Amino acid sequence: MARASSGLASFRAVVSVGVAVSSNTAFIESAAGVGGGRTRLACVVTALLFLCATFLAPLVAVAPYEAAPPALVVVGFLMMQQVKCMDWDDLEIALPAFLTIVLMPFTYSITAGIGAGFVLYVILKIVRRKARLVHPLRWVVSALFLLCFAIEPVKSVLGVH
Repeated sequence: MARASSGLASFRAVVSVGVAVSSNTAFIESAAGVGGGRTRLACVVTALLFLCATFLAPLVAVAPYEAAPPALVVVGFLMMQQVKCMDWDDLEIALPAFLTIVLMPFTYSITAGIGAGFVLYVILKIVRRKARLVHPLRWVVSALFLLCFAIEPVKSVLGVH
């Protein structure tokens, strides 16, 4: 079941590119939603509700801009409740998690926060001589994030726009 849920979340992340939604955001939100369901029916109901919501999207323009921040505060509060389950005594987990949590709002980018967390996790494992414990996929993702973070500074140094 976890494998199917992960596949559905990955599919949604890929499809999100075609509908101008951040694939990271779509993957995280759909994975969180799928993780809460006990049957595949939860996925179907969620998909149908999202389909209905696309037709209601123009109603968003009716809501004033001021209505969004309180809703986002509630969502942030609910998300932060999960932080208490983390092992804050383990430096290799706590520092990357903290950096991820802090960078998301400061950079206005979920991707930047997640990327920084991935990279710091790998760096800490290297520094603490536990590099062999890092999964190969985490090495690849961290290297890609480093490349992503380096592109703009390298372009500016070279004068390429």
